[in-house]
Amino acid sequence: MRVISGTAKGRPLKAVPGTGTRPTTDKVKEAIFSMIGPYFDGGRALDLFAGTGGLGIEALSRGMERAVFVDLEYKSLEVVKANLRATGLEDRAEVYKNDAERALKALARRETSFDLVFLDPPYRLKHGDKLMNKMDELALLEDKAILVLEYESSYEYPERVGNFTRVRLAEYGETVVSVYRYEPGGDAEEAGQEEEQHESN
Repeated sequence: MRVISGTAKGRPLKAVPGTGTRPTTDKVKEAIFSMIGPYFDGGRALDLFAGTGGLGIEALSRGMERAVFVDLEYKSLEVVKANLRATGLEDRAEVYKNDAERALKALARRETSFDLVFLDPPYRLKHGDKLMNKMDELALLEDKAILVLEYESSYEYPERVGNFTRVRLAEYGETVVSVYRYEPGGDAEEAGQEEEQHESN
């Protein structure tokens, strides 16, 4: 694994020891950033099931101003910290040990909001839509924030989840990536009329 583009391009990333973590492959990571826009001009990102931190680190490398990394496993957090040091991005990152829902509540108490969110929970968990609605409820998202949900191909999430509208869908073997746009206040209805783009590989 490596950083694909941006200021830390080419830097190798450590993997989490053992088989409990399923890192996003470089191929899928490159596809994700092709879908959501390859580069950013500031903004804040949240990597909620960080694992190696590869997605959040890629976002920082490509121009996100700050990123928050959350994971429940100590070994994952140690790898995230090591990868941030290796890429020279640790001064723009915060790393926390917590489960996803508690982390969201803690971030809400800080009145933090995000422009980009990565949701890559373990495949056994099917609560991506619940977490999305919780972020909406806690006012954790900027208007038109982008949320990237990664899950196994045998499962389906709806095109509309509350104030989120899916704008891209891509399949890569056993992995599916859905990209949602957050538009509170009724804009999601209009956005839902856009033609959803579907890719497969």
